[in-house]
Amino acid sequence: QPRAWRKVFRTNAAAMTEAEEEVRGDDSNREAQQAAQALERVTDHVEERQLDENKVQKAMKALAEADKANREAQRQREKELAAVQINSGDVDVISSEFALDKKVAERRLREMKGDLEAALKSYLD
Repeated sequence: QPRAWRKVFRTNAAAMTEAEEEVRGDDSNREAQQAAQALERVTDHVEERQLDENKVQKAMKALAEADKANREAQRQREKELAAVQINSGDVDVISSEFALDKKVAERRLREMKGDLEAALKSYLD
């Protein structure tokens, strides 16, 4: 009987070794899958960060362009107002009637295209 036991033991040992290899193979597959998933997460994070950086760059560029357009429009408006002919007496009337600084009165008069009546009414509305 000892030979029979040895044969059974060897057979069982061989079966256990094969089973252990399968488990180890499963473990290495799991480890490989986990490593691949971790790499995928890192890659996704990097891609998302690059996309976010691109969005920020585009937004900054759009803001810079909008700011430039606003400054140009404001410069053009100031140029138009400076071209309006006004009477210094009208500026004095507005500044004295409403107790305003002469620059403020002059600005309002220019905005109203030099029309004293319209400038006065604009303070009443």
